[in-house]
Amino acid sequence: MPFMSTEGVLEPDRGGGVGISPRLAAGVVDIFVYVVVLNLFAEYFPTVISETFTLSLLAALLLKVVLEVVLLVKDRVKQRFRRSTTRLGKVAAAIMLWLVLVGSKFAVLEAVNAVFGNRVSLGGFFQVTLLILALLVSRLAVRRLLQGWSPPT
Repeated sequence: MPFMSTEGVLEPDRGGGVGISPRLAAGVVDIFVYVVVLNLFAEYFPTVISETFTLSLLAALLLKVVLEVVLLVKDRVKQRFRRSTTRLGKVAAAIMLWLVLVGSKFAVLEAVNAVFGNRVSLGGFFQVTLLILALLVSRLAVRRLLQGWSPPT
């Protein structure tokens, strides 16, 4: 029987060998996508700064972690909205969703500032909003592109 780690990092592949978990592979691809998008923003937006490639790689890793937490919270709030049966419950959940979406931009800015100081800057609220949208759209596009891809045999 093929080896399966307790963390789900290694999984049996189609040929009976051991491969990397699709979830881990998707996370690594996300970080690569984030590095590309972040460096493009640093090139074209003067307020987006990363002093070195290493810092942009570490910033991409931090963005991955923060955005995964934000997406998890957003999904829970959306579930609460769907489960609400009263108008007041729906309004409260909608306000919570709006707070999560707006607050997440500040959370990203503060996390980057706390970890990197002035060596990495994502600009202001509007630049970070555009950056996050670009990150999520790029991630979705690359994941969709890779879904139909299978490695050569």
